[in-house]
Amino acid sequence: MNITFIGGGNMSSALIGGLLQQGYSPGQIRVVEISAERREKIKHAFKVETVAELAKGVSGSDVILLAVKPQQLSGVARELASQLRNQLVISIAAGIRATDISRWMSGYARVVRAMPNTPALIRAAVTGLYALPGVSMEEKHNAEAILGAVGSVLWCDREELLDAVTAVSGSGPAYVFYFIEAMQKAGQELGLDASQARRLSLATFLGAAELANQSGDDVATLRARVTSQGGTTERAIQTLENAGVKHAIVHAIHGASQRSRELGDEFGET
Repeated sequence: MNITFIGGGNMSSALIGGLLQQGYSPGQIRVVEISAERREKIKHAFKVETVAELAKGVSGSDVILLAVKPQQLSGVARELASQLRNQLVISIAAGIRATDISRWMSGYARVVRAMPNTPALIRAAVTGLYALPGVSMEEKHNAEAILGAVGSVLWCDREELLDAVTAVSGSGPAYVFYFIEAMQKAGQELGLDASQARRLSLATFLGAAELANQSGDDVATLRARVTSQGGTTERAIQTLENAGVKHAIVHAIHGASQRSRELGDEFGET
């Protein structure tokens, strides 16, 4: 496949790096980016062709990946409409519905919407995918291969589920960082230095996540095993429960999902 990225930000760079590691050649990848500085940076980093003009960028492409900001997507999609033949179009813009992207491209039906997250930068992403009915099975496999270059993928059979994906995994790294911040702060208040608090907090998160990943047990069961009656963990968990932390986290994720829907409504009206 020849792939054109429209937009040369961090997620494009992560995907390009992943594709090159998967065996793609630089000659198969092109980037359309209006910033001359960013074009030069991408060209230097990956040895791929970079251009400023949309028409030149998509010529000869099999896949076009839209990696621009949500508020820019309508204009880009409308400009792209006249350049489309049989290419697969993939969008990674948060909140913007595939149906609106298709409408902006004069009803073009080969559209996949993707929601990756920032661990793509280290090839550890998880990406939710949704395809319009006009996307063939082969094109779904191609989309999966491209996003799979930076981690795992999860297909959704209804587009509205991508709002949940956005809330849980798209925004999720920020929740993890937030909790690590709190653990580090507590560690320092208890006498650890900053380096020690960081090391302990990060190693605990990494180890616990990997244990959950490898275990066949539910995370609630794993938590219960650590929580001995009358012990230190029980005191900590009870404090979190009394403060309503679990409820607050669930409420926050619902809020993120709602904001994803609002973004789709807001920018989809254009």
